[in-house]
Amino acid sequence: MLIVPSIAGHWLSLVPTAGSGGLGGRVAVGLGVTLVFALLARWLRAVNWRGAVAGALVTWMVYVGTGPGGFVCVVVVFLLTSLATRFGYRHKQELGTAENREGRSARQVLANLGVAACAGAALLFRPSPLFLLAMAAALAEAAADTVSGEMGQALEPRAYLITSFRPVEPGTNGGVSLSGTMAGCLAALVVAAACAGAYLIRLPWIALVAVAGVLGMMFDSVLGATLERPGRLNNDAVNLLSTLLAAGAAVLIGWL
Repeated sequence: MLIVPSIAGHWLSLVPTAGSGGLGGRVAVGLGVTLVFALLARWLRAVNWRGAVAGALVTWMVYVGTGPGGFVCVVVVFLLTSLATRFGYRHKQELGTAENREGRSARQVLANLGVAACAGAALLFRPSPLFLLAMAAALAEAAADTVSGEMGQALEPRAYLITSFRPVEPGTNGGVSLSGTMAGCLAALVVAAACAGAYLIRLPWIALVAVAGVLGMMFDSVLGATLERPGRLNNDAVNLLSTLLAAGAAVLIGWL
């Protein structure tokens, strides 16, 4: 049985579909807002120039599909991940795991936000609370994964391989730590709460979205240990698959 949250149901009645007259205004406003946001992200060196273009595209897709509320949630993800990336940056440089000073690339941006953008844009063609759940869970996973990795590297002297719990160096693919995992769980919860605050999901769905985000975060570590370390997948593919799993898990539970 499909459970439709009342708030999301009301919001969906206001979404401009592909053939509606209100879509043009949202497209234009969204374009301006997301271009400014992308330029700001580039100025802060959170992304390189190609990353800024990719960021503008995915953020615009979210804005057109969900309006200002969805955009705010993307900004929350951006703030969480940027702060975590900068936390303990000098120590990460010594470890050799620090993010490139030029910022994230287009492939990294698309791998982390592409699923959320597609779910948001899909609302234009089929307004459904399941797409809202998918988008929220994908954003929660993107924040949780980045925050857990960055905070773990900054705070822990060692990590543990998720498949065997063997001690490994911080930043090792598939490595997890207590402080990093706790930080990732908190990030997922913050994003889920932001989605509820933006009236994209109902309050009872906060736990579902946060749990789906954490599941995706753990799946990312499993893929990192089993497929990324041997070179069968790169980090971008792992991130994409992890956000997809989080979105799929939220949608599946939403159908129950």
